[in-house]
Amino acid sequence: MAVMQISRKVDYALRAAIHLAMRSDDRRPASVAEIAAREGVPKKFLEKIIQDLIHHGIVRSTRGAQGGYTLAKAPEMITFKDVIEAIEGPVSLNVCVGAGGDAHECTMFPHCGMLWVWQEAQKRVMDVFASTTLAAVRARTLDVPRVLEEGRAGSPGEYARPSSV
Repeated sequence: MAVMQISRKVDYALRAAIHLAMRSDDRRPASVAEIAAREGVPKKFLEKIIQDLIHHGIVRSTRGAQGGYTLAKAPEMITFKDVIEAIEGPVSLNVCVGAGGDAHECTMFPHCGMLWVWQEAQKRVMDVFASTTLAAVRARTLDVPRVLEEGRAGSPGEYARPSSV
């Protein structure tokens, strides 16, 4: 079965960023070896990905014996869109849509009956990426054990909200 999917590089970048978000409260840097082992990412590949994230202001490096990597901004300020675009540039579901999309490149433009579908899909996907912060993922991840224990998740990806006290 063919699948639309993000690249392995983006997947690994998101895993690394989420890992750093999970430990952002203690502000202790994480090493590439630690992130790679914990997230199941090849260390050499992760080193290159981390450099891209540093270059785009998402991750900060600290030198020295206690050095490593931390988020450069609060997890509330970093979105999936930020991480994805740091790794691969603007996201486009098809050549005719997205920040770099040009409908005129398509031989079917302006008679394409699918253009509106691609435009709507692009908008919805980008809305999700732009509104999903590392902090939101961290909050849901921290809530997963309770959700699993209580059996309250309604469907995949749906987690129970923390109960108010």
